[in-house]
Amino acid sequence: MDSFELNNGVRIPALGLGTFLIAPRDAEKAVRHALAHGYSLIDTANAYCNEIAVGRAIRESGLPRRSVFLSTKLWVSVYEAPQAVDKTLRRLGTDYIDLLFIHQPAGNWQAGYEQLERAYEAGKIRAIGISDFEAPELAQLFAGARVKPQVLQTEAHPFFAQTELRKKLDPEGIRLMSWYPLGHGDRSLIDHPLFAELAARYGKTPAQVILRWHVQMGFIVIPGSKSPVHVDENADIFDFSLSGEDLARIARLDGTRRYYTATPEVLASYANMHPNFDAD
Repeated sequence: MDSFELNNGVRIPALGLGTFLIAPRDAEKAVRHALAHGYSLIDTANAYCNEIAVGRAIRESGLPRRSVFLSTKLWVSVYEAPQAVDKTLRRLGTDYIDLLFIHQPAGNWQAGYEQLERAYEAGKIRAIGISDFEAPELAQLFAGARVKPQVLQTEAHPFFAQTELRKKLDPEGIRLMSWYPLGHGDRSLIDHPLFAELAARYGKTPAQVILRWHVQMGFIVIPGSKSPVHVDENADIFDFSLSGEDLARIARLDGTRRYYTATPEVLASYANMHPNFDAD
């Protein structure tokens, strides 16, 4: 499986398993299957309420901890909690996290980012991430951060390729990680005639063509699924490459649709959400 080098020299797999909206027991099964079938990047979050199960699956996989790249996210309500990182480590059952994000540019996100910087300097995390930041928050972050982030996780797919945002990220060497990489299951994306045509040409599914597009764009991609068949299919994208002409045709779809917009009201509501991080 391909990998990318982050701006601090850490290498991250190009494709991993996302666990958003997957219940703990299903997440545990999905992680077990993924790790047994070639995956090495697993993504979770405090607010996904499945960290305990994900950590258990990693420990019981039989793989050395260093063979698994683990990413998770601090939720908004704990940005100012001094033990937030340590509690996350305990839930996951590990003494370090490969990539730790702050989950939203909401609440006192500056305090959350400072927690990540301290954890990074203490060796508790190997890389720092930010999630769903737009250009204004990036400018604030760059003005005050001691440690540059390595990854920005955000919505990205052929209908919305984050072209403008990447103009802010690329000069800083910040890698984009895609969520909703398949448009959150939007059939108008997956069933688009262009992807059907390319799938037939390459002997792949439309979803595999879209995931291959992500990797060739330089995006880390984390499709989520609890179906073993889909988990296996999602990883089967490293034996073909889209041509320059293919990429140019796909680029014409950019700007068609965005699925998530964080209004000020939505961001303000996150600070008052208290998910059950300890769900098992």
